[in-house]
Amino acid sequence: MSNAVADVVELGFQWQGLDPFIFTMHHLDHYPEGNAAQGPAAELGGRRIGSDFSGIDGWSMYHGAAVPGFPQHPHRGFETVTVVRTGYVDHSDSLGATARYGGGDVQWLTTGSGIQHSEMFPLIRTDRDNPLELFQIWLNLPPESKMVPAYFRMLWSEEIPTVSPVDGVTVDVIAGSLDGHVAPPAPPDSWASSRDGDMAIWLIRMPPGASWRMPAAASGVNRMLHFFEGTTASIDDVLVERNSGIRLVPDVTVPIHNTGAPAEFLLLQGRPIGAPVFQLGPFVMNTPEELQQAFDDYRRTGFGGWPWSGPDPVHDRTEGRFALHADGHVEHRDMQTTP
Repeated sequence: MSNAVADVVELGFQWQGLDPFIFTMHHLDHYPEGNAAQGPAAELGGRRIGSDFSGIDGWSMYHGAAVPGFPQHPHRGFETVTVVRTGYVDHSDSLGATARYGGGDVQWLTTGSGIQHSEMFPLIRTDRDNPLELFQIWLNLPPESKMVPAYFRMLWSEEIPTVSPVDGVTVDVIAGSLDGHVAPPAPPDSWASSRDGDMAIWLIRMPPGASWRMPAAASGVNRMLHFFEGTTASIDDVLVERNSGIRLVPDVTVPIHNTGAPAEFLLLQGRPIGAPVFQLGPFVMNTPEELQQAFDDYRRTGFGGWPWSGPDPVHDRTEGRFALHADGHVEHRDMQTTP
């Protein structure tokens, strides 16, 4: 197709990943003011409560009943990288850990041998709208790490480098490095922490008319550029429209020119793990037998049970950003100033 572009695909509801990535979900919800319970101060009629992906009025409740989000559910065998651009997430899990993060923060969760968690979207503000935008990236674990203990790390927005490689262009370096700026470390058992991983997760912003030659990666890695905001762009002279996934040739420089409205891209890059992938719902393993064992273990142990009083806990609306980890240590961050 070109020196730098191997293929262009349409981004669907679920963005299919290239090994080591499984898929990515992009949530963009224009939630209204919050009520006393931090749910939407709006009528919920016409929604299938408990499984609302309707997008009515520009937002969904997902699996939440009172507060939107994803109540208690299990995972095994992969990682979730949750990048919250706008709004907040309240996390609680079966290890007794809990957190509130958002506004540019990232939670990197190794589910490993098994964990239950909830991810709720509290509508903190009662006097104005509560927009939410996040990516949840499912990243595979190599076979030797499928059954490591579950663990999460916070990558706070203040610690994530933002690089300006040319005038007007900015890149948030969530994983990997760019121009000598190195992302915060991923969890220890992540493929991103392996010297073989060649991982990069970058959020790229380009104003109208801007151009940037994105540096080449190593030969043999998978590299996908997701064009999720804007109108049109030229990738090595291939004209693409918003909601396109551009599979890149890894070991060549990639000329990017924004030919339309302000544009944003998500780059996901990594060396393939190369192991068989068997996924069924919340579990990602290497064989059908391992999948069956995951279901059996979850039914038997509950992956540690559930220490919270309900399936969808949220923190008080006055609570700031914080993370209480399973080992008892606590991190606190100030709430960001929002428009």
